[in-house]
Amino acid sequence: MTKRDLTLIGITMLVMCIPLAIIAHKNQQPEMSSTIFDWSTIKVTPTKTGERRQFFQAPTPTLNELECHVTTLNPGESPHPPHQHPDEELIIIKEGTVESTANGVVKRVGPGSVIFQAANQLHGLKNIGTTQAVYHVIKWKTEKTGKPIKAGNL
Repeated sequence: MTKRDLTLIGITMLVMCIPLAIIAHKNQQPEMSSTIFDWSTIKVTPTKTGERRQFFQAPTPTLNELECHVTTLNPGESPHPPHQHPDEELIIIKEGTVESTANGVVKRVGPGSVIFQAANQLHGLKNIGTTQAVYHVIKWKTEKTGKPIKAGNL
């Protein structure tokens, strides 16, 4: 190969990378700074088991992603079957009574209770009360957060 061929290959590779860099830059969310979220302004999205309010999901100065949503769960319902994921989460019960399962341990908790779900550990939740259960979910991702485990590998 000649020096000219190598130069053309190099230029071609750079030109091909420009669209990828543009796409990657467009997909980056700005870091969230101090913000106040008013409950009455958060959009309510109906679900098959109740409803959901998505407050935010964005990077912060110290986290790759911080996410907060509130789930309202109808009596007798679970938001989904027991599962696991690579990110950690806190669940804070606002109203109602839920049954929480973490690594095979089942516990009944009510308003003011806090549930911590560690990364990649099987967990689940069910509204066992006669009224709606409302809870806040706070999740985060860092450089240590792994990739999701495929369902077949649970």
